[in-house]
Amino acid sequence: MITLHGFAASNYYNLVKHVMLYKEVPFQENLIYSGSDELLAISPAGKVPAITTADGQHLSESSVICDFIEEAYPEKPLYPSDPGERAAVRQIMKVSELYMELPSRRFIPYALAGKGAPDPVKAEVRQVLERAVGAMQRLCTFSPWIAGDKQTMADIYVYYVNTIVTSYGSRLLDWDVLAEIPGMKAWSDSMGQSTIAQNVEAGRVANTPDFVAYIKARLAAAQA
Repeated sequence: MITLHGFAASNYYNLVKHVMLYKEVPFQENLIYSGSDELLAISPAGKVPAITTADGQHLSESSVICDFIEEAYPEKPLYPSDPGERAAVRQIMKVSELYMELPSRRFIPYALAGKGAPDPVKAEVRQVLERAVGAMQRLCTFSPWIAGDKQTMADIYVYYVNTIVTSYGSRLLDWDVLAEIPGMKAWSDSMGQSTIAQNVEAGRVANTPDFVAYIKARLAAAQA
């Protein structure tokens, strides 16, 4: 059985968890936070999530884990069989990660500290997000799924990318980024109504107080 290492306050942890639940892959969860020696033993960069496969192999990086799961458990595929269509799905995933999620993450330290980001940082992040909005407008079809008439890995990937965009990018810029992409908000609402997404969200809600306490303790220790 696969062991999923990490914590449910992480959107990438939840992304991998959603994929395994969708594909009905048996797994167990191991609560572990970033910055620990225990995590470094299974994740070379100390990043969450990581998995230990049934044969004891450790893997990290969410995209690598998702590809492993897709190949090791081909039932209920999340990628099209056609190479071009498969590449189009991965293109959406990459654009959302590089130009939506990563710039929005720049706001996390300011949000955790309870203060606004400096204007130059806000301007830089907004510029990248505007580029992402244009790209996603051109790439996403929402017919009814993000890349066509079948659910793919891009649906799950972008759904959890959006949690960071909404929680940090939109909030600190006072700008509803997702509303700029026609069809995105309705699709996101529909994704959130699935039984799997609600299961994952319940785990996130349950873990968040413990995660916040962990972060505050680390910040206090760093300032001591």
